[in-house]
This record gives sequence, C-alpha cells and structure tokens, in this order.
Amino acid sequence: MQETDERLLIVDDDEMFCHVLHRAMSRRGFEVLVAHDAERALALARQHEPTMATLDLKLEQESGLKLLPEMLEAVPDCRVVVLTGYSSIATAVQAIKLGAVNYLCKPADAEEILAALSQEEADPEAEVAEHPPSINRLTWEHIQKVLQEHDGNISATARALGMHRRTLQRKLQKRPVRR
Repeated sequence: MQETDERLLIVDDDEMFCHVLHRAMSRRGFEVLVAHDAERALALARQHEPTMATLDLKLEQESGLKLLPEMLEAVPDCRVVVLTGYSSIATAVQAIKLGAVNYLCKPADAEEILAALSQEEADPEAEVAEHPPSINRLTWEHIQKVLQEHDGNISATARALGMHRRTLQRKLQKRPVRR
C-alpha cells in the first residue's frame, strides 16, 4: 500500500458506493472522509480541509451543484470531481463553471476517479465524442438544461417545455440514454 498525504472527502448519499470507494481509496493510501449530505460535507470540509473531493450531483435533498461553491469557499484548494448517474452537457458545463476540475458519469471506478482528481484544474480542451448523440440523448440533455435553468423546479421546467408535470417526472426517473 502506497502512502499519500492526500485527504479525500466522498460526498454521496449512496452508502454502498461510499463504502466501496472508501475501501479502494484507503488501499491506495488516502485518508478518506465520507458525508451523505451537504451539512455533514461542509462540516468535514471545514474541519479536515481535504485536498480532493468527489461530489454526487444528486444528493437526497440537495443538488451537488449548490454545495460545490460552498465547499470551495470552505477549502479553496480542494480539487472536486462531480459524479452523477444522470449526466448531461448542461450539468457538466455548470459543474466546471462552479469550480469542479472534472465531471464523471457513474459507474466510475477508483482509477477513473483518481485520473479525474489528478487534474489541477478543468480542461476546457477536453475531447467531445466523435459520434453525434441520439435524438433521445439530445432530448435528455435539453430537459436537463431547462431543469438547471429553473433551479430544479419540476413544475416550472414542465411549463417551459410545454409538457405535463407528471410526464416530465417520469422522464426524469428513467436513466439517461447512453448515446
């Protein structure tokens, strides 16, 4: 086991994911802290000043995008990677604008997360996939963009998209289309 001076804060409401990532990073010599909500994440960040953090986009009651600036205000030198099972270009761009060094789709393994965390700052020249996304993927990303513009408000987003609120809720419950 290699030793490192790095302190990693994992912020995710998925306890099993946290357990697996905690073990993987501990084996790599990291000091690992875990928080399942924004309040605990901020308390740990202020107390332990992590050098790195993974931040879930959708916490149980909150958005990781709202927590990101607060974490970086508490620990300005922390390198944060936003993780999500519901990726979209809109949320990726927003995460980078707010100070994340990278944005990864779940499932991501420890090596992918380490590679993303090793970046000192976001790479605006990152490659975009060569294959154009499908119509279903473009629809998903457009919904995510409009949802972001309305601060996560489902009713306002449904009105802006001209669809029934329940229809939008059903679409949001589905996993995003890959490509």
